[in-house]
Amino acid sequence: MADTVIPGTDAYPQDGAELVQLVDEDGAPLGTAPKATVHTADTPLHLAFSCHVYGADGRVLVTRRALSKKTWPGVWTNSFCGHPAPGEDFEDAIRRRAQRELGLELGTIESVLPDFRYRAVDASGVVENEVCPVFRAVAATDPVPAADEVSEWVWADPAEFRDAVAAAPYAFSPWLVMQLDALAAQGR
Repeated sequence: MADTVIPGTDAYPQDGAELVQLVDEDGAPLGTAPKATVHTADTPLHLAFSCHVYGADGRVLVTRRALSKKTWPGVWTNSFCGHPAPGEDFEDAIRRRAQRELGLELGTIESVLPDFRYRAVDASGVVENEVCPVFRAVAATDPVPAADEVSEWVWADPAEFRDAVAAAPYAFSPWLVMQLDALAAQGR
């Protein structure tokens, strides 16, 4: 890829572009590329994460992606997703994105699907191709989402949420559907 940055260089080039970490089939780092250019019809495999946020009362935060999103605009999904910057550990990336997307401070964060990986094609033809570990976190407050990330949100009973996704999977992001199936297979 022409925009690839050599590993070990700054996480953000001089132009300030957000970078994603490109990885091989085993998840080993290959370099970086600007996030703005990596999601295409031929998206290279790269590192991401998904997070399911729970309230102290046990309800899960479900969000609807902003209509301005490049992929799956307006689709209901897990609480939030993101990409760790080169050299950034997952917990720091999760806390950074929770603050940026949802205005949330998180308490505990735990890994629930460390080996999750998926590939999905949006109706526009844009491909998501990610090694995407899944995490569960706890928040003590309601979100105050960024309008360019989230258009709606709701705290949902987890069992009712799973039933809704099973009844109408097309109304939810494909990665969420796959994650819930994988979590159910683990008895979670």
